[in-house]
Amino acid sequence: MRRNHSTTPRLTRVLGSLLLLAAAGVFAVGAAPAPRATPATPLDRVVPAPASVRPAGHPYRITPGTHIRVDGSDEVRGTGEYLAGILRPSTGYPLPVTEQGGGGIRLHLADGPFGAEGYRLTSGPWGVSITASTSAGLFHGVQTLRQLLPASVERKSVQAGPWRVAGGTIEDRPRFAYRGAMLDVSRHFFTVAQVERYIDQLALYKINTLHLHLSDDQGWRIAVDSWPRLATYGGSTQVGGGRGGSYTEADYRKIVGYAASRHLEVVPEIDMPGHTNAALASYAQLNCDGTAPPLYTGTQVGFSSLCVSKAVTYDFVDDVIRELAALTPGRYLHIGGDEAHSTSHADYVAFMDRVQPVVAKYGKTVIGWHQLTGAHPAQGAIAQYWGQDGTSAAEKAQVAEAARNGTGIVLSPADRVYLDMKYTAATRLGTKWAGLVEVKRSYDWDPGTYLPGVPASAVRGVEAPLWSETLTKSADIEYMAFPRLAGAAELGWSPAATHDWDTYRTRLAAQGPRWTALGITYYRSPQVPWPAS
Repeated sequence: MRRNHSTTPRLTRVLGSLLLLAAAGVFAVGAAPAPRATPATPLDRVVPAPASVRPAGHPYRITPGTHIRVDGSDEVRGTGEYLAGILRPSTGYPLPVTEQGGGGIRLHLADGPFGAEGYRLTSGPWGVSITASTSAGLFHGVQTLRQLLPASVERKSVQAGPWRVAGGTIEDRPRFAYRGAMLDVSRHFFTVAQVERYIDQLALYKINTLHLHLSDDQGWRIAVDSWPRLATYGGSTQVGGGRGGSYTEADYRKIVGYAASRHLEVVPEIDMPGHTNAALASYAQLNCDGTAPPLYTGTQVGFSSLCVSKAVTYDFVDDVIRELAALTPGRYLHIGGDEAHSTSHADYVAFMDRVQPVVAKYGKTVIGWHQLTGAHPAQGAIAQYWGQDGTSAAEKAQVAEAARNGTGIVLSPADRVYLDMKYTAATRLGTKWAGLVEVKRSYDWDPGTYLPGVPASAVRGVEAPLWSETLTKSADIEYMAFPRLAGAAELGWSPAATHDWDTYRTRLAAQGPRWTALGITYYRSPQVPWPAS
């Protein structure tokens, strides 16, 4: 009995040592190695590339005890709730949004060198802090934080984690104030829900402007009380003869409000004097001969024109701009002006001279396609350049002269950032009149030096248009937009010094799993080293 009592502690100690050795891997012969923890995403792996990155120290890990701590304002709390809404489904954590305590994830407004949209993100074992001068800056910082977490954070069911944020500091602010995307809802109509889905995708990449192409030959998409047949009749069809559709005032306000909640400004476009068949078909008096043409469901351009010489034309324009301006809290109203091949040059100039003051009368700044520079751009107007490498030198010189005289320029070169251009000849969607635009070509240019003779100070930013002749559903929008949209966003946001295709394609590849987690259909370009799926 005494011997048994004396050896039991020794045996216990030996067995304990053996267990410790086994846990350390000393006796792991024939056993699978313990899985290695996935490292945190490096701070410089995000899109758009931040202005400054300083890695330092250990990561922060989001846990069930993490709180999202906010300042007292409703705007900051709203951003905190937005962030919590992203993180809760995938982490399974409560992540309360509170004004109390310290540590965790902190969203904070403060004076600093951030500008209107910049932010500072600092991370360490104690937590993550995002500081900005504006709620827009905080929101952009949240988009960066999303990308620093594993792609599975975007899923709507509980995932394994862990949820680490690499240690260090990001100081970030945009290169250009205008970073846009255009969605053509005229050739094919897209519902409010589909537009909101696209807005969420734009917000992830710090795009701050949604240009809605609301009227064209194939459809008029916004209700105008004083001219009701524009929507009820002019909006009744689309390319190919489908059902079409239009937005009520309440629909449009919902889109504008949703965009604002994601810090995007909506720029509505009513294209004129050309691209107007839907309006001409709706009201005979807008035609010079007083005869309404039939509705149009094809894809040709340049055949329609408002009657420039008729007084009723300007009553129509005034009513439409007045009602649309009243619905639009943003600064801009786009009046189109491209491909007016059925309007003489003299009539085009006369029309633009009369219409631009109407926009100003209702408190908005004019944006027009770059053909506006062939008329007399209003003081402070913005011309959206959609030409390409093959555009004539004379046309480019005309745009450059306007820029030197004070017209702002937004760059949308068709053979670079028209998202409806086919990637390759085999792409099942899109068109190719501006050429085939693979991912590298879409990214590999500098907006600041793109147009000869245009001062860098005149460039307001970049916009990626998406025309919808061949697009009928959200998956089509996404396939043509992604991955090129991310590149356009980076050209608008990131310093020119960060633009490098070889490093960008690696960062872009890391977005693929995130898009999959978000349910985004995208083109797996062979130019990008996507992770194996």
